[in-house]
Amino acid sequence: MNFIKTTEQDSKYNHLEKMSVKELLTHINTEDKTVPLAVEKCLPQITLLTTNIVRNLKNGGRLFYIGAGTSGRLGILDASECPPTFGVPHDLVVAIIAGGDLAIRNAVEFAEDSKTQGWLDLQKYHVSEKDVVIGIAASGTTPYVIAALEKCNESNIITGCIACNKNSPLATVSQFPVEVVVGSEFVTGSSRMKAGTAQKLVLNMISTATMIQLGKVKGNKMVDMQLSNNKLVERGQKILSKELNIDTTQASSLLEKYGNVRNAIENHKR
Repeated sequence: MNFIKTTEQDSKYNHLEKMSVKELLTHINTEDKTVPLAVEKCLPQITLLTTNIVRNLKNGGRLFYIGAGTSGRLGILDASECPPTFGVPHDLVVAIIAGGDLAIRNAVEFAEDSKTQGWLDLQKYHVSEKDVVIGIAASGTTPYVIAALEKCNESNIITGCIACNKNSPLATVSQFPVEVVVGSEFVTGSSRMKAGTAQKLVLNMISTATMIQLGKVKGNKMVDMQLSNNKLVERGQKILSKELNIDTTQASSLLEKYGNVRNAIENHKR
């Protein structure tokens, strides 16, 4: 199969430095509009991957994201939001980035080029056959991610990926690849733009659909969210008021007594 790195193709826009702010923003927005359509074409791939994730997590497994640079940071963002949003343990969705925590804020030179460190980083979490590991790399060529997934395959661990080039080396080693082909970037090679947006959209879909399938949403409400600030406490009160047909004072008392929305609803109805 032919592999063309479309994320590195020359931008169809030129002389950007001569454009006005309005022109720049208009063209960026025009390109961004194409991303959801590219994601839509991948719905069958995303569905297949997510179905396997749900099955494994229901059987006691975990979900791992592994990536480098922007891709790794997007994985960290998605994983870190699962506990407060859905009330799940911090080790249910785990994100690993090449270069470790330092790489979240700073570029770590050549970290993504290691063909051994990715698997070593996964082993720190005692990754097993129960788990699912998703490699995230816009180019689909990151050695750190590819080599880690190869070792996962050898260990009978389900693998998937989110890449933005067709027939990439990463997709080749993934059992359930998701290939969102967004084409050239507005600034040539700047895959933090359309490719990054595509990866964020797919991660949102995977984690949200998975958590709903795990029973972490009731109706359309986040009944297991952590009440970690005033905004979320107020949201919890509103959910209770509507669900139980009570006033906010009663809702506040129930939240204080039972600790979260789900417990309050279940105990009040009981």
